[in-house]
Amino acid sequence: MVLVFYPADWSPVCTDQLSLYTEIMPEFKKFNAEILAISVDGIWCHLAFAKDRKLAFPLLSDFEPKGRVSQAYGSYDDGVGESTRSLFVIDSQGIVAWSHLSPDGINPGADGILAALENIGSTRQVKKKGAATR
Repeated sequence: MVLVFYPADWSPVCTDQLSLYTEIMPEFKKFNAEILAISVDGIWCHLAFAKDRKLAFPLLSDFEPKGRVSQAYGSYDDGVGESTRSLFVIDSQGIVAWSHLSPDGINPGADGILAALENIGSTRQVKKKGAATR
């Protein structure tokens, strides 16, 4: 699972970031990874944004209580009342295997996410091989 916290629908950097993830969705699917994107925008805003940008994954609304999920992941900026731009890769046991906080206004891209997913896949293969030889 890839959790993508982002500040706001319709902002230029958020639009570029989420559009990139839709564009390279086949790369995520190679790892059986699902993407969930989260911001404090409301559901109606998410629906319009996702439809307009043809996003290939769900947008979750952290609207009320505002930012509760973002806060739980340390991804909330109280000063502006938005989620920060942060990424979390969560393995099949529900453990955060990788995270990244992107500087404000910078698209973090997908390289870090893909490397983390590859690392999880490699670790899983090693564990399976080790279990088979016992």
